[in-house]
Amino acid sequence: MKKRQLGPCVTFFPQPATLVVTRDAAGQSNIMMASWTGIVSKTPPTLAVSLHHSRRTYANISETGLFSVNMVPSHLVVEADFCGLASGTNLDKATITGLNVKDTPNGVPCLTESPLSVECRFTREVALGEYRLTLAEILEINADEAAFDTHGSANVLAFDPLVYLGGLREYWSLGVKQADAYRAGLKLMP
Repeated sequence: MKKRQLGPCVTFFPQPATLVVTRDAAGQSNIMMASWTGIVSKTPPTLAVSLHHSRRTYANISETGLFSVNMVPSHLVVEADFCGLASGTNLDKATITGLNVKDTPNGVPCLTESPLSVECRFTREVALGEYRLTLAEILEINADEAAFDTHGSANVLAFDPLVYLGGLREYWSLGVKQADAYRAGLKLMP
């Protein structure tokens, strides 16, 4: 396979489209689209999100320490993209988009319309130029009950996660399941 070198840039690597929900010390919520996010440790359960240091979301996390990372279902692509385009400094994104923010018993603001929300508590950060790799303890994961069958197995199609391709500036939904993780490769084991 011949490959083209693209240099050190944000390219075509698929990333989850997520909405980070925060509140400031006065209780005002903010919703920000973020694709530079992911679970980075199982023990301890840790999530990372990279945020520009000038963003309101970063300031809110610095003030309160609590936030959520919410999976975006593909039918919310317009609302999610707006939350990435608009600044929460001057606009109430929840009101404009019709999205609902509700606090969990842990006091974490989560997006009601998200089929999967990860409740987080800030632990530390790593400075990366103008960005801050924000690390957080995962307090709880909330998943839509409708995504589970009577045996407790999850149907990923019910989540319908949106994926962002930065180099192309395009959003995509998932295709077809290809294999079971930790099983497909067993056929190659000696």
